Amino acid sequence: MNWEIMIRSYKIHLQVERNMPANTVNAYVRDVKKLQCYFQGVEISVNPTKVDARQLNKFVETLAELGLAPATQSRIISGIRSFYDFLIVENLITHNPAEMLELPRKGLHLPEVLSLDEITKIIDSIDMSQPQGERNKAMVELLYGCGLRVSELINLKLSDIRWEDGFIVVTGKGNKQRAIPLGKIAEKQLKQYIEQVRVHEKIKRYSEDVVFLNNRGQKLSRAMIFHIIKQQASIAGLNKQISPHTFRHSFATHLIEKGADLRAVQEMLGHASITTTEIYTHLNREFIRQSILKFHPRAKYK
Repeated sequence: MNWEIMIRSYKIHLQVERNMPANTVNAYVRDVKKLQCYFQGVEISVNPTKVDARQLNKFVETLAELGLAPATQSRIISGIRSFYDFLIVENLITHNPAEMLELPRKGLHLPEVLSLDEITKIIDSIDMSQPQGERNKAMVELLYGCGLRVSELINLKLSDIRWEDGFIVVTGKGNKQRAIPLGKIAEKQLKQYIEQVRVHEKIKRYSEDVVFLNNRGQKLSRAMIFHIIKQQASIAGLNKQISPHTFRHSFATHLIEKGADLRAVQEMLGHASITTTEIYTHLNREFIRQSILKFHPRAKYK
């Protein structure tokens, strides 16, 4: 079996056996294709089942030499490991040559966070006289009010909204569902968009249950959400690199700053590990440090 056949079988395995979301499947497949291209680039004709640890280490060294970020390198290595785990399952190899690959050390990356005032500026800058004003405002309120990922926002369905109980059911990574409370402001804006705007739109087939629609009556794309947020931040006059994910970071940080339980925040964000959520405690510590320096009577010299 050659690379193309094995990669195609691996993709089917991820889709059917592991039931992974399309974006994750595509990312894993791209990572394996990078390995395939590497061997083609160095003019080594090698069957994927014959690749050894030494060759994989050379591949990893090349990733570092190309200047890829540690997080990107780690993701690619994880994808390669997963591919060789699949080959073991298929009885094509007996051990995983990527098992002992070392992951690069990651420095602490503190994500961009908006203040409440900055978020308010973005929301207030939305032109409500435009046809998409109500929709865009509802999307921003949900991104910040519920800490949603972009994929979770665009895939939200009307049937996921539990109006009587005040929460939404979100399908996150790995098709795992979680319930997130709807704040009163987000709930009001969402209901206003659905009942006053969406109800009058001509909706395409298969999009009848999708909450947020484009001007063709179909589900919005990820790229469109990024465009809307970037454009709105510019209109609001914010000179920052702002993406939809920035609202998710701000949601978590503001909750922890106000004393929310870390486990509760983990649950609302849909993090599999508490370690992922703990990055926001570093943001919180910096907030506390700055507060002490500013307000404590003996924190600075006269």
